[in-house]
Amino acid sequence: MNYISTRDKSVKVTAAKAIAQGISNEGGLFVPDTFPTFSEEDFRKLSQMDYKERAKIVLKDFLNDFTDEEINYCVEGAYTGSFDDENPAPLALIGDKKRILELWHGPTCAFKDLALQLLPYLLSTSAKKVNDGKKTVILVATSGDTGKAALEGFKDVPDTEIIVFYPSDGVSPMQKLQMDSQLGENVHVCAIKGNFDDAQTGVKNIFTDNEVKEKLLENNMLFSSANSINWGRLAPQIVYYVSAYCDQLLLEKPDLEKGFNVVVPTGNFGNILAAYYAKKMGVPINKLICASNANNVLTDFIKTGEYDRNRSFYTTISPSMDILISSNLERMLFELTGNDDKKVAALQADLSSKGKYTVDGEIKEKLNSLFWAGCCDDEATIKTIGEYFNLYGYLCDTHTAVAVNVYDQYVKETGDTRPAVIASTASPYKFCDSVLTAVTDKKADSEFGNVKLLSQLTKTSVPKPIKDLENATVRFKEICEKDQMLKAVYKALGIN
Repeated sequence: MNYISTRDKSVKVTAAKAIAQGISNEGGLFVPDTFPTFSEEDFRKLSQMDYKERAKIVLKDFLNDFTDEEINYCVEGAYTGSFDDENPAPLALIGDKKRILELWHGPTCAFKDLALQLLPYLLSTSAKKVNDGKKTVILVATSGDTGKAALEGFKDVPDTEIIVFYPSDGVSPMQKLQMDSQLGENVHVCAIKGNFDDAQTGVKNIFTDNEVKEKLLENNMLFSSANSINWGRLAPQIVYYVSAYCDQLLLEKPDLEKGFNVVVPTGNFGNILAAYYAKKMGVPINKLICASNANNVLTDFIKTGEYDRNRSFYTTISPSMDILISSNLERMLFELTGNDDKKVAALQADLSSKGKYTVDGEIKEKLNSLFWAGCCDDEATIKTIGEYFNLYGYLCDTHTAVAVNVYDQYVKETGDTRPAVIASTASPYKFCDSVLTAVTDKKADSEFGNVKLLSQLTKTSVPKPIKDLENATVRFKEICEKDQMLKAVYKALGIN
C-alpha cells in the first residue's frame, strides 16, 4: 500500500512518510491507493478480541512499513491505562435500535483521544524512519477538542514541539481551561481573534509556505499535523467503527441482517469519513447520516451538491462543529470522482478563490446513495438533551444531541428503523452550562459549581479529568490576530 495525494496522485509515499509529513507539498491530503477488505469470518474473529487486538489487526493493513513490534508498541502505549475500564469505545444501548458509541472515556473526555493517544506513537515511529533526526513541529488548529487531545498526547514527547491555535470566543469555558492549563515543556497554546476556519486556514497557509519550510529546516525542524488532515489521525478512527460492528455481533439480538446506520455529528468531516472507510472495508453500514448544527454547510452540500462557505458563521453550544470549511471532504471528493486528482484540485481551487463549488450530477448521485444529512439549532439541541434524559435517563452532550436529533429526523422522513450506531463525541461535562440548562432551570455561581449541580441532579459521575481542572493553573494567555499566527509560531519555537 502506498499513499497518494488527492491533488496529485503521481505523488506516492509510504505510510510513515504520509504520517510524518501530514500534508502533501501541493496541499493535497494523503489517502491509501488501495483498501483492505475483511470477510464476515474476519469480523467474527475480531469480535472475540479486545479493543487493542482489534486495533493492531486493522492498523497493520494501513501501516505496511511498520513492523509487528512497532504496531504493538504504538497500540499498547496508546490504549493501556489511558481509558476508563481499559475499554476506549463502549456501546451504550438506548431503546431497541439506538446504540450509542461512547468515544469520550479518555484523558480529555472527547472522541479525539481515540486517535490522539495513538498519533504521537505513530508519528515518533514514523519520524525515526524518514526525518533524519529533525525535530517535529506539530501545528494544530482546533475548534475545541482536538487541541486538548493533541496537547495531552504530545506532552513531553521527545523531539517534538506542539503549537495549538483556537478561536478565542469559539470554545466552551471547559475546553478553554483544558488547553490554557496544559502541562508539558514542549507545548504552546495561542488563542486567535477569529473563528475556527480562520485558524485552520492560517495553519494550512503556514504548512504550505516554502519560505517557512526552509526557515524550519535551517533550525533542524519539520512540520507535521495532528489535525485530521493527517492520515495518522484518521486510521485510528476507522478502528472504532470496526470495533462497534464487532461489539454488535456479540449482542443477544444484533438484528444486523440488513446492516446498520451510522450517525455522526461532524464539522470537519473526518469522523464520518472514517465510518465510510470502515464501510469500504466490509463493515455492513447502510447509510452514513451526517449531523450538523446551525453551521449546516455539509447538510446543504449533501442535499444540493453545492458547497458554499459564503454564509453566516454561528457560534453555537456545539462549538466543535462550528466549521464552514470541512477539510476532510476533499478525501471524500477523491473517492466520489474515482480518484480524479485534477477534478479535486479544481474544486478545491474554486473553494479557495470563490468560496464555493458545485459537483456534477453523477457525483451527487453517488453522494446521496451513501449519505443522508440533517441539522438542528441550539434550541432543538437543548430540547433533545432534556427529552433523552427524561425518557431514557441518558445524558448527552451538545454534539451527541445534534446527532440524536438528526437521526430522529432521518427515521421520521425515511421510515428506516434498522439499528443505528450514534457517535457520542464528548462527555456532557465538557459543555456543562448548556447541558444543565436542558435538565433544570437552576444554576450555581461558578463553572465547577454547575458541574457539581449537574452531577447531583442527574446522578451521573463527573469524569476525573474534569474534576482535576478545578484547581488547574492557567499557563497560556496569549491572543493574536489571525494574520499574526506565523509570528506566534516563530516565537514559540525560538526562531528569529
